[in-house]
Amino acid sequence: MTATVDQIWGWLDEVPDPEIPVISVVDLGIVREVTLEGDTVKVAVTPTYSGCPATRVISMDIETALRDHGLDKIQIETRIAPPWTTDWLSDKGRAKLEDYGIAPPSPAGGPDHCPRCGSKNVTRVSQFGSTPCKAHWRCSDCLEPFDYFKCI
Repeated sequence: MTATVDQIWGWLDEVPDPEIPVISVVDLGIVREVTLEGDTVKVAVTPTYSGCPATRVISMDIETALRDHGLDKIQIETRIAPPWTTDWLSDKGRAKLEDYGIAPPSPAGGPDHCPRCGSKNVTRVSQFGSTPCKAHWRCSDCLEPFDYFKCI
């Protein structure tokens, strides 16, 4: 099968992050490059951090998605330089995180409001959340706990 780079980006935008399935690996910013060399698709991936346990699963999910679209010559390259940064999250991805109840990263180092009720009355419970890239926060108005995606 022949595909364009734009088609491949579209297919990869449907591959969910295994730890936060409401956001795609494209919106997360970990798919860095897609190229075609002859009939081989090359996808460069930068994990959110070098020890991310989901990196292998993400590569397998990307390969599966491309095979499901009829591609069979696929190379996945893991790039650790430059290191991933939350600046690579798309605006669509940030909105999806918030809709899901996870406060997106903020340059201030913490959320400016509760993703559930919008209150600015939030406090950090722990710098450590459900995954290494998140911290645990709580809204003092609605009393709901929520994750904050750490700024990296």
